[in-house]
Amino acid sequence: MDDWRSRITIEPGKRGGKPCIRGLRMTVYDILEYLASGMSEDEILADFPRLEREDIRAALAFAAEREGKVSGTTAP
Repeated sequence: MDDWRSRITIEPGKRGGKPCIRGLRMTVYDILEYLASGMSEDEILADFPRLEREDIRAALAFAAEREGKVSGTTAP
């Protein structure tokens, strides 16, 4: 996803400055935790109706890019 930057926001006063989805109080970390716990995208979207499928994909793209920077690798 090339446009994750339009969906991920970082505001110092919100959730301690953690990356959030579209200014909501849902962090990238929250979404990653739900996915890691075994929740499907559909289950997450059902539990959090303000989220969109593209938000979940943006969280994954954000995490992948951040991991690439930390590990010194780049995406293929």
